[in-house]
Amino acid sequence: MDQAALESTLTELGAYLAEKLGGKLVSQAVAVRELTLVASRESVLDVIRFLHDDSNCRFVSITDVCGVDYPGRAERFDVVYHLLSPYRNVRVRVKVSTDDVTPVPSITEIFPGADWYEREAYDLYGILFSGHPDLRRLLTDYGFDGYPLRKDFPLTGFVEVRYDEERKRVVYEPVKLAQEFRSFDYLSPWEGTDYVLPGDEKKSN
Repeated sequence: MDQAALESTLTELGAYLAEKLGGKLVSQAVAVRELTLVASRESVLDVIRFLHDDSNCRFVSITDVCGVDYPGRAERFDVVYHLLSPYRNVRVRVKVSTDDVTPVPSITEIFPGADWYEREAYDLYGILFSGHPDLRRLLTDYGFDGYPLRKDFPLTGFVEVRYDEERKRVVYEPVKLAQEFRSFDYLSPWEGTDYVLPGDEKKSN
């Protein structure tokens, strides 16, 4: 399907969904060969179910559920669902926003394959899903502290793991930096610094 035909199909589909779903959709747009729908948190389950069940849609394949973090917003997270309709040969993206305490309805009753996708979003972002059959961490270690894909998560993490020869087991300890924090000037490497780096003093001799 060429670009013009695809955009026409997606625009037509967007108009159909706006008519059928009404106030359950906040907005929609066609971009990057996909239709993006923004749904309210309360209605996302109805939107996903309609996309799955409706004979004009038949988005029966889920390819991803992921999180996006915008720390400056009151509802800092977007949950993004990527669906494929093999029958129409088009993709649709559904987005819903939430914060770190308000759960988003789980879509596992419609797409059982969303189970691990939602667990991953919980594990890495701390996004909660109500009605999920087994919402627990998936990728991080037991007892992991924090959510590593949040933009305010420290790059060093909170704990470090090492094998203790005396105790003959793996131990978890608070992160200790091997050196003091350096004072970065954030200059471009092509602009140079206004101080002498170790070893550069040899150049002047």
